[in-house]
Amino acid sequence: MTDYLLTDCHVATMAAQGSAYGAIEDGAILIRDGRIAWVGPRADAPAADVVERLDGRWVTPGLIDCHTHLVFGGDRSREFEQRLGGVSYEEIARSGGGIVSSVKATREAGEDELYASAVARLEGLKATGVTTAEIKSGYGLDRDSELKMLRVARRIGAEAGVRVRTSYLGLHAVPPEHKADRTAYVDLAIDDILPAAHAAGLVDAVDAYCEPIAFSGEEVSRLFDRAKTLGLPVKLHADQLSDGGGAALAAKYDALSADHVEHTTEAGVRAMAEAGVVAVLLPGAYLMLRETTPPPIALFRQYGVAMAVATDCNPGTSPVASMTAALNLACVQFRLTPEEALAGATRIAARALGLTDVGTIEPGKAADLAVWDITRPAELCYWLGKPLLHARYVSGLRA
Repeated sequence: MTDYLLTDCHVATMAAQGSAYGAIEDGAILIRDGRIAWVGPRADAPAADVVERLDGRWVTPGLIDCHTHLVFGGDRSREFEQRLGGVSYEEIARSGGGIVSSVKATREAGEDELYASAVARLEGLKATGVTTAEIKSGYGLDRDSELKMLRVARRIGAEAGVRVRTSYLGLHAVPPEHKADRTAYVDLAIDDILPAAHAAGLVDAVDAYCEPIAFSGEEVSRLFDRAKTLGLPVKLHADQLSDGGGAALAAKYDALSADHVEHTTEAGVRAMAEAGVVAVLLPGAYLMLRETTPPPIALFRQYGVAMAVATDCNPGTSPVASMTAALNLACVQFRLTPEEALAGATRIAARALGLTDVGTIEPGKAADLAVWDITRPAELCYWLGKPLLHARYVSGLRA
């Protein structure tokens, strides 16, 4: 067993207690067997077999993108042009565009093609410090295509230098072949596709899109009831375009997270707080849709709702493949502090995925780390587009 010491660095542990960012100035980190064995002041560092000096750089936990749609076929740049011309997202969706327009391309793409395109997008996340990413299905909307997407997501986690958590998002949109009988599709998604995906070991959590243009609270409840019988945690696209009671529904099912939440009311925030549901903020979608109602950040702070930040990388409403860009947008658009934003991409993002062994730099945690060419942690939220990453470590190995 080789002990590996990173030294001559500043460490933003992002632990909940202590100084801002959990910072250790002039620190060191001991890695043993892929995990953090010790962290503290450099003067107290234990001996190690291998020592790497970081020349005063900052080290943070590897960033965690807890909401992505990274696997999909094609793109929707044409819809981007339409929105710039004044057509709303809802109008595009109701006319057969939006999510449904990605379904055809995803169904037609083979697994190798989907893998190659997703890994190309993943490079942007990795270059901005991501070591863990959540990847959803939801662009297949039939049994074979949904399982295909989830298999590709698992392959990314095995081969592409990041940890991956998968979410089954069967209730994302009604596919064209079921437009005249949405109940038949809801039955298929709940009673056929989800059990098949679970039996194949492809699902870590179950998600749904609860909006008037998507699925009702009653339909989502059926899905979540089935998820619970399978022992799977749930999460929800909630209150993005309207107040549909999504936050309260997520709280009712003890969801890991409610995501978007721009239109969540105080009652919904209170329910989230009581249930311990994380609010996942998605400033990329807010920007691209030119929304004007931000999430209720003051209420989240007042009631103690933990806030995560993610890219929502997807082909239609958030073609964002940079985690540091998401941090910047969360600060500029939603007025998060840099420390809140960075916690939202580390410690809180881990919680939003139900993970306990990543997200902070503490003994016993996985040695998933990002090393940065910065002079203070706030720079991760300050710069927009400047390359800042020096190195990434996944399980103690450069990745």
